[in-house]
Amino acid sequence: MNASAAGSELPVVVIGAGPIGLAAASHLIEQGIEPLVLETGPSAATAVREWAHVRLFSPWAEVVDPAAEKLLAPTGWVRPDGAAYPSGGDWAELYLQPLADVLGERVRYDSRVTGVARAGRDRIVDSGRDEQPFTVHIEHADGREERVLARAVIDASGTWSTPNPLGADGLPALGERAASGRISYRVPDLKDPVVRARYAGRRTAVVGTGASAFTALAYLADLAQEEAGTHAVWVLRRGITGSTYGGGEADELPARGALGLRAKKAVDDGHASALTGFRTTAVEPRGEQLVLVAEDGRHSEPVDEVLVLTGLRPDLSFLSEVRLGLDERLQAPAALAPLIDPNQHSCGTVYPHGAAELAHPESDVYLVGMKSYGRAPTFLAMTGYEQVRSIAAALAGDHEAAARVELTLPETGVCGGAGLFDQPEDEQAGGGCCSVPAAPEVLSIGLGAPTQPSTGGC
Repeated sequence: MNASAAGSELPVVVIGAGPIGLAAASHLIEQGIEPLVLETGPSAATAVREWAHVRLFSPWAEVVDPAAEKLLAPTGWVRPDGAAYPSGGDWAELYLQPLADVLGERVRYDSRVTGVARAGRDRIVDSGRDEQPFTVHIEHADGREERVLARAVIDASGTWSTPNPLGADGLPALGERAASGRISYRVPDLKDPVVRARYAGRRTAVVGTGASAFTALAYLADLAQEEAGTHAVWVLRRGITGSTYGGGEADELPARGALGLRAKKAVDDGHASALTGFRTTAVEPRGEQLVLVAEDGRHSEPVDEVLVLTGLRPDLSFLSEVRLGLDERLQAPAALAPLIDPNQHSCGTVYPHGAAELAHPESDVYLVGMKSYGRAPTFLAMTGYEQVRSIAAALAGDHEAAARVELTLPETGVCGGAGLFDQPEDEQAGGGCCSVPAAPEVLSIGLGAPTQPSTGGC
């Protein structure tokens, strides 16, 4: 008998009340399993609210979980226009917080998980391990500590709290901590007067080549048209190639393509200059400004601010007493890592997966959502919902349902990362990443579709 059977009266602890954590709770309830959701912040979707000003490049149809929608339906909740693109704030206020409200006391706020272990067993002890429930240690906002028992643990805490540093070797660059007052790791909200004043009329280094960097470049380019002297120095660790800006007009996800085109326009219009092949090792003060130093000895021009948008990584510190099987490079579950390796895959070539790929040597503990991808940047929004559907089925003992794939993705994938999508409809271009299909493929949930890797690249 394992912990799931011996402690079936205990809840499944879900760490994080973000989109995937709340979806996990919804699927557990659908399976007749009681969830307990622990959220560090004072409300649902604390991390999402921190980028409330940024628009997703996935529409509403692709960011609402089916089981969650069933819970919301009796309240009179109606999903917003499926073709519209929510901002982070829209997502939190119009969907995630209402969902958390429906879950009621199953969601506890201001509850930071500080440790997970087997009751009476540290990670060394084998004897009777699987027969013991999990202990979850919690620290509340008022400093009070608590210990709860759980039959299983689903970690949906994401990676937002642990951004990658400026240093190209994965470590903070020399001087990075000392210059922290002028370095930010988030896309700035330039509609906030205080934030706007920080960047207006100044030179800002933007480090990174993903959606967040593109968004920052576009925002700064808009600011440059209104505030003289505003300029971005785009720092790339590689050169600029045909794929640097993404799929552009050939991207099946129009919002993502528009985002890359906005970044390209910022460079073409002279609002941003590119510093290529630049791998930062140090940050040095130059009077009131900063200079970045590369490993080859080159120096950037002096800048006033630095935006480090080089991705995120998982916080595994509170899981040190459970036995995780993680890939040594990506810090993702070992069976999942080959399927999401960014050296081999883009968002369009990762297929849906579930409990089997997310399993660890420690039974009944799962990393889901963005955290399951470790350091890989290409997480698919709807894939997270499929992950927790499968896990809930596995915990309920329905292994056939757990193994069944119930999600069919468009050929280029459904990316759930935050982007910029403010173009009018007549400026939105469609088409596939590598080819232009006659019509977009349909996203279907709950149809029992077979597992088939996508062949489209992004």
